[in-house]
Amino acid sequence: MRISELMKKDVETIDAGECLRTAAERMRIHYIGALPVTENGQLVGMLTDRDIAVRSTALGKDPNVTSVREAMTATVITCSADDSLDAGELLMEEKSVRRLVVVDADHHAVGILSMDDVATVPGKLIRPGELLEHLSIYS
Repeated sequence: MRISELMKKDVETIDAGECLRTAAERMRIHYIGALPVTENGQLVGMLTDRDIAVRSTALGKDPNVTSVREAMTATVITCSADDSLDAGELLMEEKSVRRLVVVDADHHAVGILSMDDVATVPGKLIRPGELLEHLSIYS
């Protein structure tokens, strides 16, 4: 099975210069916990609800003026839509991440593959539960 068959294709992104309040509102409206961050159309980071809480709210920063750039994680783990689901699963495990940003040849975000997506495929996990246990250590 290919990542393209399982990924969420309607990926919502946010510009690095936007304020965190806008990002949080977008997450609320779309019922999501992470947004790929772009700048001039290029993927430059990932912002999670946890990033907002830990890198901004907990420090008393004003979400109306604090930019996404200030709270985002600059390292984004990506994959291709043509990659195998097994390769995506292993990448999540190796990098200890819960989601991968699926990018095209120009490094534009075209989808998201989450650990929850992988867990919905019966019998696909090589070692059922191990990916979740591994990631829970780092959460």
